[in-house]
Amino acid sequence: MGDVPAADPRLRRAARREAPRRTPRLKEQPVMSLRPGAGRQHHAGPVAYVLLAVATLASLFPLYWTLVAASSDNTRVSQTPPPFLPGPHLLENLGKAWQDAALGRAMANSLIVAGVIALSTVLFATLAGFAFAKLRFRGRNVLLMLVIGTMMVPPQLGVVPLFMMMSELGWGQRLPSVIFPTLVSAVGVFFMRQYLAEALPDELVEAGRVDGAHSLRIFWSIVLPVARPAMAVLFMITFVHAWNDFFWPFIALDMTNPTVPVALTQLSAGYVRDQSLIMAGALLGTLPLLAMFLVFGRQIVGGIMQGAVKG
Repeated sequence: MGDVPAADPRLRRAARREAPRRTPRLKEQPVMSLRPGAGRQHHAGPVAYVLLAVATLASLFPLYWTLVAASSDNTRVSQTPPPFLPGPHLLENLGKAWQDAALGRAMANSLIVAGVIALSTVLFATLAGFAFAKLRFRGRNVLLMLVIGTMMVPPQLGVVPLFMMMSELGWGQRLPSVIFPTLVSAVGVFFMRQYLAEALPDELVEAGRVDGAHSLRIFWSIVLPVARPAMAVLFMITFVHAWNDFFWPFIALDMTNPTVPVALTQLSAGYVRDQSLIMAGALLGTLPLLAMFLVFGRQIVGGIMQGAVKG
């Protein structure tokens, strides 16, 4: 067959009809968000900054007033109007309060008591919270209601039988009498249960079961990494509460083996109370908590934000 001349108009029209048609390119449309204002960076107005500044100053004022009173003498603190600038007697009052209240031994006792209580509460509350949140067993809801019900009972009702129990165990006037009754709290169990019920997917637990892991292995390898932010918050709250607890340590301990709140009562035992000395002791008792928050505060806040994003 010979070559067909390319100039034939009929062949050109047939070739154009048989050529693949190009699909017209659609113009990309921006994806619209379902939420109005999503992805937009919000900026706080001046009113928000003013309110935050006022709230910050109101929160820091008690600590500042403690510093002012601890650095002054009793006469200057009792003046009207009271002083609002620190005085020159801070180191003197701190040294006297440390010696008069025997705060060295008291701080060591408070560190032992608060540390053991916080660690045990975090461990037992996480175990119980995991069991109530993800394990299926008979009587689970009833037991959870009993745990929550103990939060309704005032702790003052159990002081007399608890004191008798500690005496029978031979723990009178000793630190175990303060540590043992508070090794775990119902608030901590409920807190961890609520956190794990939302933050821990059931699929992770089921995957561990499929791989042949038992409950303790699942708790160690799956639950603990997920629960770390809540455990940090619970540790901080429990440590501060145990450090500041006064009611039960005042009953269970004596002045020869006190915690910090019990030891500070010696500073107000005289006929005329030295307010500057009392404030100096309160400042010394607050410094360890401030130091711990300054050291671990960023990790705790970061853990809270990480848990909020993952949850």
